[in-house]
Amino acid sequence: MNRNPLIPFLLIAVLGIGLMFLLSFKGIGDHEELASGGEEEPKTEDVANATPEEIYQQNCISCHGQNYEGGAGPALVGVGEKLSVDDIKTTLKEGRGIMPAGLVPDEKLDEMAEWVSQIK
Repeated sequence: MNRNPLIPFLLIAVLGIGLMFLLSFKGIGDHEELASGGEEEPKTEDVANATPEEIYQQNCISCHGQNYEGGAGPALVGVGEKLSVDDIKTTLKEGRGIMPAGLVPDEKLDEMAEWVSQIK
C-alpha cells in the first residue's frame, strides 16, 4: 500500500494553525503585562523605606555603574565637588540629557541628593 504524501503536510499545517490560535489567546490574556514590559511598579511602602543606596541599585546602577564610575551616564564620583546639592536635586527630579525624570520619588529627593553629593 502506498501512503498519501499529503498527510504529513496536513498534520503540520493543522498543528501550526492550532498553535497560532493558542498563542494568540495567551497573548490576549497577558496583554497588560506585555504592554508594561513585565516590570512591576515598586510598592510605595518599599520606596518610602528605601535607602539612597537601594534606590541607586534599583534605578541608577545600569547607567552610572556599580562603582559609580559611569557608563551610559556620567561618573558620580566627585559630583558633589562640581554641583551643589540643589543642582543634584534638580537633576534627580527633572532629569538631564538621556536621564529620565522621576527615577527618585519626591519624598526621597533631599536624602538622595545629599547621598550623591558625598560619593567619593
